[in-house]
Amino acid sequence: MSAVTHAAVSMQAAAPNLSSQLLGSGLIGLREGLEASMVVVILVAFLVKSSRRDALTWVWLGVAAAVLMTVIVFLVIQFSAYTITGLAAEAIAGIASLVAVTIVTTMVLWMRRAAAGLSGELRFQLSHALETGAMAVLTLAFLSVGREGVETALFMVGYAEAETAWPLVGLVAGVLIAAGIAYGMYAGAVRINLAKFFKYTGVFLIVVAVGILSYGIGAVQTVGWLPGLQDKAFDVTPWMNWSAWYGEFIQGVFNITPAPTVLQLSFWLTYLVAVLIVFLRPTGTPAKPAPPERSSEPASTPERSAT
Repeated sequence: MSAVTHAAVSMQAAAPNLSSQLLGSGLIGLREGLEASMVVVILVAFLVKSSRRDALTWVWLGVAAAVLMTVIVFLVIQFSAYTITGLAAEAIAGIASLVAVTIVTTMVLWMRRAAAGLSGELRFQLSHALETGAMAVLTLAFLSVGREGVETALFMVGYAEAETAWPLVGLVAGVLIAAGIAYGMYAGAVRINLAKFFKYTGVFLIVVAVGILSYGIGAVQTVGWLPGLQDKAFDVTPWMNWSAWYGEFIQGVFNITPAPTVLQLSFWLTYLVAVLIVFLRPTGTPAKPAPPERSSEPASTPERSAT
């Protein structure tokens, strides 16, 4: 069996089963959907409280355009997986996987730093957009939601070879649940610790991303753009039944292969350790202000930072 044929068979064997497709894509949809939904909630709440309901139409048009762009990107990825075969398919899958990991890693680390001030930043940007005009409001909504949508579509690269609709079902279900949670928070009926939610789901996305990275490296090696396709780090295939539901579940959710190459394992370990250290390290707490000195003038009240 040739190296290319062997790699293709291995990737097909790693295709996720029904449960892993639903859980993996559902969790991705929940996390990314809640981020996008919270952006929409912040924009809508700001307009309502500012008595600018007239601008809501432009926000929803921007959101609709972002959703349409996401669907197009998603369909292009899935269509390419079904119609392009051989080394060309591996090349596209490898490039898309590496791009997805780059974007997802950037967004996860950015959200960690910016989550606390995201609401204030969006309100500030929207207030300036209102002064500029309707198209500025539409563009802000489009870009704010669109980046989450494209990230989600790229994250589904690992499910492109599933050859079923279940990953899409799980993704849509997760997004709908996220939209329901966001609406409940907007209405005041749901309380959720967003800091902990984004922390735990951020770790999950990093673990998924490192699997996609390994998958992308393997695809690029199959094409011949990187060496070492035959250099296996180890082979734990005999350790368990990887074709059973639990084996397919592990491979489906985390894109883990039982026989990675040395290069795949090196990238896997380096990425996982480095990104988790950066993501989980304490952000630090602001220093407490020194007690004000006594003065005949009245003390000024510090402004509260926007959250």
